[in-house]
Amino acid sequence: MSAVPKVAALHGGHVTLAAAADAYLATPRTANPNTHRAYASAIDRVIDRLGRDRPLAEIADAEIGTALAELWGTSAPATWNRNRAAIASWLAWCRTKKHWAAPSVPTEAERRRETTDETRAVAKTTIHQLLSRRDIPLREKTLWRMLYETAARATEVLALNVEDLDLEHRRAPARSKGGAIEWVYWETGTARLLPRLLRLPDGSTRTQGPVFLSERHPVPARRPAAADICPHTGRARLGYDRARVLLDKYAGLDLHQLRHSAATHLGEAEVPLHLIMGKTRHKNPRTAMRYVKPGPEAIAKVTEVLAPRRRTH
Repeated sequence: MSAVPKVAALHGGHVTLAAAADAYLATPRTANPNTHRAYASAIDRVIDRLGRDRPLAEIADAEIGTALAELWGTSAPATWNRNRAAIASWLAWCRTKKHWAAPSVPTEAERRRETTDETRAVAKTTIHQLLSRRDIPLREKTLWRMLYETAARATEVLALNVEDLDLEHRRAPARSKGGAIEWVYWETGTARLLPRLLRLPDGSTRTQGPVFLSERHPVPARRPAAADICPHTGRARLGYDRARVLLDKYAGLDLHQLRHSAATHLGEAEVPLHLIMGKTRHKNPRTAMRYVKPGPEAIAKVTEVLAPRRRTH
């Protein structure tokens, strides 16, 4: 009789969605804080939609597909692919590593083609106009300015904590895609905004916790890790999806366009490629070259060389 529960557990009969998610998110494959945060966000939203306490073994493939479609069906291909990959990785781990009965991402919920956008770089004047608008909240203005001046990935900047900031030298250590710790640097615009962002209502300054905070306190069912909660305010770290939605709302732009634009503007200023790679922290010159294509303004300026010479008399 005692062997029956073991067999059931081995095949996931008593494993809930929430327990399966917790087990996966505790594995080394999600050890990178940025990866963990992105995967946890996607998985958490799916299991909330399906029912956190439902047994994993009872979930059908079609339910996974429906949840994906409802959550990200109208999102950009890159967003759809990123969240789909997180769910697929989780479910594959449940089946192959834990040998639990688990659904799969259905074939109809396939990856979407991400087309190359040759106009992703935004003109420098457009960015400065956006960041000077008075209707932009301080948090968003600081985040966007920091993304542009550091040329860092949005996940890296959103992962920063107050104690990471070296305000005097205008820099902070960021964890890159490969897990390495590398410095990102900002300029005067970000340096002026950060102290205002960190100021508390009583006039004191936040000294710990996430730099960028969500608007509301987390609900108990979706309470994040302690490291993602501000000890001063109790508010959680701002998530990537919310940050993406807000930039699209105010400017119709994607978060990655700020990084892309920074690299392009450095290239237009004739900054050598090796320095641009140092700024963006790309390791492969061919990869970096995708970001430093001259924009429309630079092309228009170069075209002036082809114009007839003006008479001087």
